[in-house]
Amino acid sequence: MTALGFLYPGHSAEDDYPRIEQLLGSDIRVDVVHTDIGEDAHRVDALRRMGEAERLTAGVEELRLAGVESVVWACTSGSFVYGWEGAHEQVRGLARAAGTPASSTSFAFVNAVREIGARTVAVGATYPEDVAELFAGFLRAAGVEVTGVRSSGIVTAAEVGTWGEAEVLALARAADHPDAQAVLLPDTALHTAAHVPALEKELGKPVLTANPVTVWEGLRLTDRRVNAPSLGFLFLREPIVQA
Repeated sequence: MTALGFLYPGHSAEDDYPRIEQLLGSDIRVDVVHTDIGEDAHRVDALRRMGEAERLTAGVEELRLAGVESVVWACTSGSFVYGWEGAHEQVRGLARAAGTPASSTSFAFVNAVREIGARTVAVGATYPEDVAELFAGFLRAAGVEVTGVRSSGIVTAAEVGTWGEAEVLALARAADHPDAQAVLLPDTALHTAAHVPALEKELGKPVLTANPVTVWEGLRLTDRRVNAPSLGFLFLREPIVQA
């Protein structure tokens, strides 16, 4: 059994995680601890407060006692708003507190883009435009070319959590660009675990979405490789692991 730990801010799309655990179809356990979201607002100041070390480390002890082998801060905006260096310091603090390898969803996207061999990506963000552009800047700092950013201008995670498949598909279509080798949907408040195959079929290219990518990152940190076709192209690149 491989136990993966996730710190998830508040309550929006956390039900993606038990769904992903089921879809992995292997001896993988997904443990989720909720952190205090503070003010639910996609504003830089609020997002930086949400990602403060005190809020994150408060949940780490529960994951440590559960015996997890990796910890991932399951929040994109609450990590990339710190910039490339600040986001590294954030996960270093998590690793020290947890005593395990640690990462965040922002780095998960960077690593997943590299894993699938994409050089150019398009971004479909639920966030306001200024926050969405910060994510694009984070990707560029990692050497990823961003062909364009589509912003939906949504201020709260609570509203994002109400979106269904139709809205997710519409965002992905609007974000896609002919030069993009993959499309990224970065918000962990967005339910996507059930929709990745439909998204990839519609666009004809890999679509990386926040919650599946976050779990993939947890697996990567533990050197686990799981083949799970129902989670999309990213999970097809790994050899099958027998339970």
